[in-house]
Amino acid sequence: MSKTFTRFASAISRWTGHPVVFIGCCTIVVLWAFSGPVFGFSDTWQLVINTGTTIITFLMVFLIQNTQNRDNNAIHAKLDELIRVSECDNYFIGIENLPQEELELLLKELDALAPQLRSSTAPHKVRHPSARVSGHPKMSASLSSNGAAKRPQPRRAPRAAKS
Repeated sequence: MSKTFTRFASAISRWTGHPVVFIGCCTIVVLWAFSGPVFGFSDTWQLVINTGTTIITFLMVFLIQNTQNRDNNAIHAKLDELIRVSECDNYFIGIENLPQEELELLLKELDALAPQLRSSTAPHKVRHPSARVSGHPKMSASLSSNGAAKRPQPRRAPRAAKS
């Protein structure tokens, strides 16, 4: 069921994002507007467009949310994999699951460090905020006496042997 809905939602999202569909919707609205005098701008005439657009909007909200959730999850998985195989701090893998308060604190501290990091020739020597946010043990243990973080060795995926 989930797989079928995913395929359906993806197909509808691609289709509705097409310029031709937008032009078609605009054409329907223009035709409806021009048909007003024919129907005497009656309540039924107004109800037709209101009901149609409400139903379509209601259904599209769920399709768009499904598509955004899948895209968001895919981006997180890709970023987590890039972090995992690089020399980046593995602490950042999965931070989207932190409580909102911790995430906001981390973002605040990173924003405060941004000017220093941009101008630094050795950004790894700037004290990393993840050591303070949730008592991250790896980072807390790796802080030197002056507060600068020693880079932990990143976890790397095993590389396939060349043949």
